[in-house]
Amino acid sequence: MNKQADFLSRITAKHDDLVALTGDLIRIPTLNPPGENYRDICAFLDRRLKASGFETELLRAIGTPGDSERYPRWNIIARRDGARPGACVHFNSHIDVVDVGQGWSVDPFGGALIDGKVYGRGACDMKGGLAASIIAAETFIEVWPDFEGAIEISGTGDEESGGYGGVAWLAERGYFKPERVQHVIIPEPLNKDRICLGHRGVWWGALETHGRIAHGSMPFLGDCAVRHMGAVIAEMEASLYPALAARQTEMPVVPEGARQSTLNINSLHGGQSEGAADFTGLPSPCVPDSARMVLDRRFLMEENLADVEGEIRDLLENLRKTRPNFRYDLREMHHVLPSMTDQKAPVVTSVASAIGAVLGRAPDYVVSPGTYDQKHIDRIGRMKNCIAYGPGILDLAHQPDEYVGVDDMIDSAKVMGLSLAHLLAGETLDDNSGPART
Repeated sequence: MNKQADFLSRITAKHDDLVALTGDLIRIPTLNPPGENYRDICAFLDRRLKASGFETELLRAIGTPGDSERYPRWNIIARRDGARPGACVHFNSHIDVVDVGQGWSVDPFGGALIDGKVYGRGACDMKGGLAASIIAAETFIEVWPDFEGAIEISGTGDEESGGYGGVAWLAERGYFKPERVQHVIIPEPLNKDRICLGHRGVWWGALETHGRIAHGSMPFLGDCAVRHMGAVIAEMEASLYPALAARQTEMPVVPEGARQSTLNINSLHGGQSEGAADFTGLPSPCVPDSARMVLDRRFLMEENLADVEGEIRDLLENLRKTRPNFRYDLREMHHVLPSMTDQKAPVVTSVASAIGAVLGRAPDYVVSPGTYDQKHIDRIGRMKNCIAYGPGILDLAHQPDEYVGVDDMIDSAKVMGLSLAHLLAGETLDDNSGPART
């Protein structure tokens, strides 16, 4: 048996280990917000990876958004050096998961195996990918112990809330600089036969409309900020949304609906707060003097960042000129430019060959509708040789009864491990994929 066949056989034999590891990760409820149990999952990964010969660092991102003594922003980086100097391949997975929400038929933190699927919050996004990368790296080291270069595996926080307490903080401290790391694979759930080259851009804005408080029985003595915000929404529906829908990108964004520019009203608040959950009284009758909206605008490579904010301001200025007493404030919360790795980059071609060897077909090359931590590796770390590749179905992320298929994890682990063999052991892969698909 040659080494490639030996490796594939060993991965298949680790079915139970992969299922157990994924379940163990799911059963640590790393909810963000607020950022629970980051230290616990890092300690778990520390024990696992040290036992496999990795040197580890546990790093707290002190002072980053959300970091506190109650909810410290812990991250882990594990490194295994090979027999000789060479390139470093880094697998980066986020450890945080979003709120559970309603509608679950299974325990969201049970990590149950049902009909070949592991269920739980974070199963596909992205603890299944983290588990697959660990199994892939451990098995690669068993088969090619004399590899050159280094393998890194990281578990980082806060990806679901921007990544500023995770990858961004690490990138600022040089952990992703191209002199240290040469290839990055992020095991996000983009399907096992896809290579994700990047993502659309994002601009978040906070809009407030102003009014004048008055007694609710005499609204004519006040000025309702909620009505002003309603006028904003009406104008967006009439002019902005149709304009965005007409813009199409050449980027291979999936799903199809995301190939256009989009705008989501992330939140809307006006008037009095509803009070604590245990408050049983009635609100007081007041005309709201403030209404607030958070805007989530996703934009394309073909669009200019200044124009993205500019068209929002133009809409507001037109209202200011035509609507009596219309006053507003608009501020940018943050932005991320679109990113797309070259399809000919070494990590792309290696993973593509591995997909061909494992699945017998060429990959689809896609771009994510939303951002992920590639943005920080690219923008701050200046590391361009970065992709997302991992098991799971993206549409299941953040949904009730989230799951990851075991067979998908096994196949993805095989692809990840053969990619290591190509990049760090000089293996020529048996690629039976045929022509590339885009």
